[in-house]
Amino acid sequence: MMLKGIPDEITRLLEYKKKIIQLYLENKQKQSNWGITNSRYDQLNLIEEKRLTAMCHGQLYQQRMKKAFDKKVKPRVFREGDLVLKKVLSFAPDFRGKWTPNYEGPYVVKRAFSGGALILTTMDGEDFTRPVNSDAVKKYFS
Repeated sequence: MMLKGIPDEITRLLEYKKKIIQLYLENKQKQSNWGITNSRYDQLNLIEEKRLTAMCHGQLYQQRMKKAFDKKVKPRVFREGDLVLKKVLSFAPDFRGKWTPNYEGPYVVKRAFSGGALILTTMDGEDFTRPVNSDAVKKYFS
């Protein structure tokens, strides 16, 4: 590019300086973008760290709650020959309404399994065809 009244070498020098300034400004813009990218990367690392900290606190909280709950829970153990009442799990409407009995029995535990299942018999010695979960029975004290 030729400028009027300015020698050719000076114009080349001005164009060269113009190119250098453009490259400097582009490089500065890239560095500022790199700074933004770098700060975002740092923020992502902080988010990951906070997530791991929150997960740790959640697990510790669950362990404390489990420990507190387990202190209050007493295991119910049924042995052969125990008398129990079985919860009535009938969904059919009854004419007695809310005065319908919640438990029936007493029954005798014929056999107790480790998983909590019980085989019950009536007081007359008739066996139930299916096992009953120990959550659906409670001890009968006479």
